[in-house]
Amino acid sequence: MLELRHLCKAYTNGRQVLSNLSWQFAPGEYVAIMGESGVGKSTLLNIIAGLDTPDSGEVVVDGVTISALDDDAATRLRGEKFGFIFQAFHILPHLNLLQNIGLPLLLNSLPQERAGQMLAAVGLDGRGTDFPRQLSGGELQRVAIARALVHRPRLLLADEPTGNLDPETAHGVQQLLREEIKASGATAILVTHSPAAAASADRVLVLGRDGLRPA
Repeated sequence: MLELRHLCKAYTNGRQVLSNLSWQFAPGEYVAIMGESGVGKSTLLNIIAGLDTPDSGEVVVDGVTISALDDDAATRLRGEKFGFIFQAFHILPHLNLLQNIGLPLLLNSLPQERAGQMLAAVGLDGRGTDFPRQLSGGELQRVAIARALVHRPRLLLADEPTGNLDPETAHGVQQLLREEIKASGATAILVTHSPAAAASADRVLVLGRDGLRPA
């Protein structure tokens, strides 16, 4: 489903973070990536998402090379097949919670009923008309998780998705992520510093100077 081919990436200061990195992720596989700060975990996630470009190498999703697509085609692919949970949330302040969660459904011409189901699944039932300014950081993170899962993406990319949640809520969200991933057959990549979050994955990889390796 996802293949990384010989990815190389250096920061603007010249420091190499990814060097000839190659790996294949199977359909339905839920993988946690761990590693020390600064090794390039978030950078790798952004490259897979097409939000950053490698200096060399390719990212292939369902047989399609991301770098070979023009901007419009890449945007369509991300909207149809990708789900994103990033640390900055990117919740739209002028939309209420149901509208935020339902946005991927709207963009893909899918029924909106699942937005309410996902709102309830992350513990925010009855708050669909609230706006982001009324929520705590942890609640905003739960909205971001619901939005990422609502359209049943083929590829889910999550950067510390439980980082702002209390342990009990984090455990519930980890269970929800796993259930949704397995139900939809999606491939999921979770970047985390949390051993508890990583334990919910099928396998754990460690990103280091020598690339990815099993934990």
